[in-house]
Order: sequence, then structure tokens, then C-alpha cells
Amino acid sequence: MVSVAALLGTVAGQQNGAVPAEEIDQYLAALEEPKRTTLARLRQTILDIVPEADQGMSYGLPAFKVGGKTIAGFAAFKNHLSYLPHSGSVFPQLTDELKGYAFSSGALRFGIGEPLPAPLVEKLIATRLQQAFPA
Repeated sequence: MVSVAALLGTVAGQQNGAVPAEEIDQYLAALEEPKRTTLARLRQTILDIVPEADQGMSYGLPAFKVGGKTIAGFAAFKNHLSYLPHSGSVFPQLTDELKGYAFSSGALRFGIGEPLPAPLVEKLIATRLQQAFPA
């Protein structure tokens, strides 16, 4: 698998058009614990992987854009949290890594107090970046 850093080198010269991160702050502030802390941790993990990502909202949910394309997002629901790749073809490429998780084509469900492991998030983002910015 190609590294996230290598993929980002292909889009480094593109401008992302910043969207205020405060919208995600507000989204998280409205959540009860432990949802807030778990998703705040996911947000930081995403930013650690793609620090140049623009943060904002897409379809009313937190989203992260690189090179103008949404590459990751998340959502809180009553009984679970979801990671959103903004592509229906990310999860089929990572079926082994996703064993033990419930997912549909557009959402990976995980427990309210169980953050996704950073290496998994990195693989999800790398796969999405490969799709969004083919070599």
C-alpha cells in the first residue's frame, strides 16, 4: 500500500479552500460523553494523518477535504459512531482490516467509547486518497 505521505505529495500544490473548523467544534460540543471524546480523538487522528486537510461540514456531518475532495468524515448516532470515507469503494478493499466491524458501503460503525485504531484510520485514508488522486 502507498503511504499517505506519498499520496499527499501528489496533491500538495492544490489549494483546498478552507472551511471553518469551528463547525466541527460545535458538532462535537453538542454530543454527550463518551461520544464527544471518542469522535474528538478520531478527529485528531485524521488530522495527524492529513494535517493539511480542510475541516468543515458535508451533508451536516464533520468532513475533511484534501485537494477539494472529501476524503473522511464521521458521525454520531444513538447507539454507535460511524467513520465515513465518502466513497463506496473504500471498504471492499480493506475487508481483512475491517473484520469485527459492522459496515455498509458508506459507513463503518464502531462503539461509542471505542476509538478506531490509528493504523486502521491511516489505511482508510490512504485507500481513499488513492481513489481520489490516482497516480
